[in-house]
Formats: sequence, structure tokens, C-alpha cells
Amino acid sequence: GSQKLFGWPIGVPGATVAVGDFPLWWAGLLEFVLGIMITLGFMTRIAAFIASGEMAFAYFYQHWPPLKGGGTASFWPIANRGELAIMFCFAFLLIATAGAGGLGLDTRRRPVGARTTAGTAAPRRRFGRFRR
Repeated sequence: GSQKLFGWPIGVPGATVAVGDFPLWWAGLLEFVLGIMITLGFMTRIAAFIASGEMAFAYFYQHWPPLKGGGTASFWPIANRGELAIMFCFAFLLIATAGAGGLGLDTRRRPVGARTTAGTAAPRRRFGRFRR
């Protein structure tokens, strides 16, 4: 996202796009903001789900010719050079289902054992899959 918006870290001539230019500027803005959120682990599942949808949109909009207004290139990602968009789509979908993990900011927002409902005790912690 930062390469589309600011030409950083590697400035390619003509790589930055004008503000508000659809869809590249909006895609760069989403990639930049959601990338920071996923990296920090802040609202990771929501950010990764939106990023997954953005990558799916990128594949269908940029790499599949019938939606671009013509062409006869193949639907398959390896044939139309859309494999990175598909790979990122499913990688973000994996992050959306798995969550941020123990080091993310989502984990630190609510302390372990905090009450979620008034009057109920925190659930007992279990350290193993089959222990009761």
C-alpha cells in the first residue's frame, strides 16, 4: 500500500497514483491501513477479512479479462498472472479465522480471566485438549 500511496520503500516511476483514483488509490489505502492493523494485531480478524475481500476483488478486477471489458485469457491464476492476489486472499482468510495470536494487541486489550458478564465467574483455564 505504501508503494502505491507514497512511492516508498521502492519508488517505481509512475507507481504512485493520484488521490481518489479508482481502484488503485483506494486499494493502496486499504492495503496500507489494514496491513498496519494486521501487523500490530489490532482488530486482526476484521482487518484480515476485509483484506481477503480486497484481494479477491483485485484478482477479479485486474486479472480476469471478462470483468475488464474483454479478452480471452484464462480464469486460472497461473495463466493470467493473478497467483499473488489469490495467495494473499487465502492467506488473509487464514489469518481471519486463526486470529492474531498471543503477541497481538487484541490479546492485550482484555486481560485473561476478566469477567464478560456481571455476576458470573471467569471460566476455569484448561491446559490441554483432553483434560477435564
